[in-house]
Amino acid sequence: MIYRRVLLKLSGESLAGKKDFGISNDKLSDYAYEIKSIVDQKVEVALVVGGGNIFRGIDAVKDVVDRVQGDHMGMLATVINGLALQSALEKLNIQTRLMSAVKIDEIAEPFIRRRAVRHLEKGRVVIFVAGTGRPYFTTDTAAVLRAVEIKADIIIKGTRVDGVFSSDPEINKDAKKFEKISFDEIYKHKLSVMDMTAFTLCKENNLPISIFNVNKAGNLLKLIQGDNIGTKVYM
Repeated sequence: MIYRRVLLKLSGESLAGKKDFGISNDKLSDYAYEIKSIVDQKVEVALVVGGGNIFRGIDAVKDVVDRVQGDHMGMLATVINGLALQSALEKLNIQTRLMSAVKIDEIAEPFIRRRAVRHLEKGRVVIFVAGTGRPYFTTDTAAVLRAVEIKADIIIKGTRVDGVFSSDPEINKDAKKFEKISFDEIYKHKLSVMDMTAFTLCKENNLPISIFNVNKAGNLLKLIQGDNIGTKVYM
């Protein structure tokens, strides 16, 4: 294993599978097995999951919900997804801890950096929910922030495409895939990897990013083993 500690970022939409919203049992199970494959190799794993399959706060401002209220609702959506992932992992006998950026003591532990690191050292999968606990910040930013705080070796972002392309590969079949690309080239070509706040935080902390297709079985383990999977963004 070329990485000792990783943070895996999953979108909420990925949990919906082929459905427009909600949680797909099949996807939940698939992701749990993928995560188990690297936990079995003694890799320390932290997770951040979005909430877009349930509610997207940024969309609420278009209607009648205040943006701040909408973002709070989105944070709670990530808690629901985190609970689902926790249950799926524990069915595979993987010890987990759910840690929240907002106080919900009956459901999750509060996020305390030293406690999170200790859980990881004991081999537990730590699932970070409720984003940063503040409105106007995406779960991408929350993922990078937590990765920096726990000193992860890399942040791995699971998507439905095979990496970073010169244009949208789902629209342009001739889009060029980058095996490796620098932070500066991402800025130069205005490529979409994650939101700019999160991306800049990665660059400032020299935290590499790997973007890969999370829906291909075995991809996560291959990536951790050093195989040429997805795209790596580096300094």
